[in-house]
Amino acid sequence: MPSSVMPTPTPQPVPGQGNGRAAPAAITAAGLRKSYGDKVVLDGVDLAVPEGTIFALLGPNGAGKTTAVKILSTLATADSGHAAVAGHDLTTHAHHVRAAIGVTGQFSAVDGLITGLENMLLMADLHHLPKREGRRIATELLERFDLTHAAGKPASTYSGGMKRRLDIAMTLVGNPRVIFLDEPTTGLDPRSRHTMWQIIRALVADGATVLLTTQYLEEADELADRIAVLNDGKIAAEGTPDQLKRQIPGGHVRLRFTHPDTYRAAVTTIQVATRDDEALTLQIPSGGTQRELRAILDWLDAAGIEADELTVHTPDLDDVFFALTGTTAAPAPAPTTRNQESAR
Repeated sequence: MPSSVMPTPTPQPVPGQGNGRAAPAAITAAGLRKSYGDKVVLDGVDLAVPEGTIFALLGPNGAGKTTAVKILSTLATADSGHAAVAGHDLTTHAHHVRAAIGVTGQFSAVDGLITGLENMLLMADLHHLPKREGRRIATELLERFDLTHAAGKPASTYSGGMKRRLDIAMTLVGNPRVIFLDEPTTGLDPRSRHTMWQIIRALVADGATVLLTTQYLEEADELADRIAVLNDGKIAAEGTPDQLKRQIPGGHVRLRFTHPDTYRAAVTTIQVATRDDEALTLQIPSGGTQRELRAILDWLDAAGIEADELTVHTPDLDDVFFALTGTTAAPAPAPTTRNQESAR
């Protein structure tokens, strides 16, 4: 899905704001359904995204992530269901929704034949901004995204990370309150990916709401306040990253021994462990809490046994993804592994 900018009239004020009542969620959806022929893509999707947060949609290829973004950004219509974005009904006030959002799709909307600055000014023209204001906003955004040095160069000469930054900068010309990012870091190297994470966090710090789809599990874990796992067109689970991880069993403490005699003594002492006699390791079910870890260490101390290595493994989003989608392949490799801590 290419990036889209949707210039429209200024949105109406959201009812309830400024009178002491809580502002509505930035995005709500109830019972969204969408089919293409006989293929059901969304099958009753419910969402609620609070203002000023990052919400991530995870799911395998074909799960319906991009379709959900297209519907919520008015690029496609649902067959049934109801949704509102920035306080505006998607069906009856789509033009107000468009005025409040920005969309950066999987495929860049950057025109490689013109310069970075010209791309920005084109977006300003599409938003019907006065020439002076459009140039001011374009210059400020190019500086904010560290593109000033390349502003006069054709965008075709930009690196992948630079094009992605320019793409998002173009999305921000209209100062959107809700931003949809469809796989914003796909194809970027780890350094560029981390730079993009900083940009996304800064957007939310400035008051925006971000809904992103991603195939990088670590990315969702790093960025998202809440995550929904979409599978076969339905929300399989939703919650904070920690809440989702707690739903999945499989946490354990792994003890590794060098000497067979020490290993055999540990097997006798800790009988609840899963043994690996070839690797001389024991795997003990554990939620990774301090109390459980202390109990294991107490068992070892009482028996005079010292493990050569202790590793605590807590369920991560890989485990969540596999358990909820029934797949045996992760959607994308994580650049680093952060869920294991080792003590020697």
